[in-house]
Amino acid sequence: MMASPLSGRELQALDGFLATRSYLCGARPGRLDGEARARVPAAALTDEVPHLRRWFGHLSSWLPAELTAPPPDGLSLERALSAGREEARQQLDGELQRLAALRARLCSGDASDGDVGASNTGGKQRHESSRSAGAGGKLILKTAKGTRDFQPAQMALRERVFASIVETFKRHGAETIDTPVFELREVLTGKYGEDSKLIYDLKDQGGEILSLRYDLTVPFARYVAMNKISSIKRYQIAKVYRRDQPSQARGRYREFYQCDFDIAGSYDPMVPDSECVRIVAEILESLQLGTFVVKVNHRQILDGLFEVCGVPPDQFRSICSAVDKLDKSPWEEVKREMVEEKHLSPEVADRIGHYVKFSGGPELVDTLLKDAALAANKNVSAGLEAMRAFLGYCALYGVGGRVSFDLSLARGLDYYTGVIYEAVLEGGDVGSIAGGGRYDGLVGMFDPKGRSVPCVGVSIGIERLFAIMEARADKADQKVRTTETEVYVCSAQKGLMDERMKLLTTLWDANVKAEQSYKKNPKLLQQLQYCEDHGVPFAVILGESELQRGVVKLRHVATREETEVQRDQLVEVLRAKLAALG
Repeated sequence: MMASPLSGRELQALDGFLATRSYLCGARPGRLDGEARARVPAAALTDEVPHLRRWFGHLSSWLPAELTAPPPDGLSLERALSAGREEARQQLDGELQRLAALRARLCSGDASDGDVGASNTGGKQRHESSRSAGAGGKLILKTAKGTRDFQPAQMALRERVFASIVETFKRHGAETIDTPVFELREVLTGKYGEDSKLIYDLKDQGGEILSLRYDLTVPFARYVAMNKISSIKRYQIAKVYRRDQPSQARGRYREFYQCDFDIAGSYDPMVPDSECVRIVAEILESLQLGTFVVKVNHRQILDGLFEVCGVPPDQFRSICSAVDKLDKSPWEEVKREMVEEKHLSPEVADRIGHYVKFSGGPELVDTLLKDAALAANKNVSAGLEAMRAFLGYCALYGVGGRVSFDLSLARGLDYYTGVIYEAVLEGGDVGSIAGGGRYDGLVGMFDPKGRSVPCVGVSIGIERLFAIMEARADKADQKVRTTETEVYVCSAQKGLMDERMKLLTTLWDANVKAEQSYKKNPKLLQQLQYCEDHGVPFAVILGESELQRGVVKLRHVATREETEVQRDQLVEVLRAKLAALG
């Protein structure tokens, strides 16, 4: 017996449920999608239910035999309809609040660059506001909040740092991949704990429900699951997006690069984990940023600690997010958040506060095991033994002195399952400059059969590193070369542009980085001044007499020393001199 078609109210509720999902069953359709499609009349797919129409159209590309995946735990069509009605109501309430706030700001004359209307629907108002902000209604040219342009000197510094980091990744045997800048919203949601509110959602354009990637870890886990990969060591350098409050002084932006290194596969415990710390140390030492420490902890230890202190299991992750703020806020503020916002009893918070003040090395493992309550907890004892092995491997890798076992380190992201770490500069105020940990369950969230692939990785906070390095360069008034030109081809008299072009062709064919003036008859002093201003190490000077004798003058710009070189030997001589300069 066929199920009856959905009513108009039910169709509206189903449209509301699909407003934030690609399919009922998640990132790909399943059995529940097929059952629901059979109850949706084609005639009902009007403009009033755009999400339902989009979902219906995408389902047409799937065969009935492919719609076999079971729905998420506890989800039925009836529950989806009920959730859709609630989501539609909340969305309407949120839009009404946003409009009321915008109206209040407009009435007060304050239409500045705030986050009123952080959703996509506010874009038109903000764009019109920026046009009217200037004199005569002219457009004010500016970058979007939390983004920036980079000058040639800044990009030159970035390229050198990226090259150094990639060299380190490759030294440890990594290969690279790339993933899309946006993902299905279901891929990202539910993976970042309280930070999920910082995900940038994209407006539905009649296709899938998408969001800009928040980090590179979750897309990597999706990539591993989708391609049925059992082991890989990969690095990726790409931009990510977060709707955070930007702070240029602290290197915090809404669009920024991440440099990730991850090891996926089943290996002996803590061996790949400790190598990740070694990689962080190599990178930070190569950049000569100063003294740093890598704080480490273990999620099992934290979970067991919360158990011992009396935290309800359903509050573990929210309390973990609060503890994660201890690097930025004093204990009093963190405790206030636990008690007043997350309704934890003050006694439990005080017990947590007693433990999170501990930090040290391998000796701290023994100290904590002497605590009877902690030692009796299976999570704590297992985590401490794992930490003992981890610290031992770090010592073998020569980075034991860089590592601090710190119980205040929490890292609030939901997907971490084992060791976690975070690198900070001593005496700095830019926050963590690298972080990561083990996430053994993330790949299994995306695999249709729940197949798990253990993973561990680290992400370098590249924007914060750049903020430090740029500030130091500005303070020291250091001049940064923005090009890699090795030789500048000059002419001493008029009418020699053709000869300059011939010589440039010879140099380019020999893979020498060379350039010339774009004027037919430039003045020699101006050409040489260009070399000095841009740090070009050598200049080749052409003149009538040199052409007749088949030679050129090779000038070392820094010392102004000139030597005559046979034209057919120029490339060989130039390479030798460049090698000598290093």
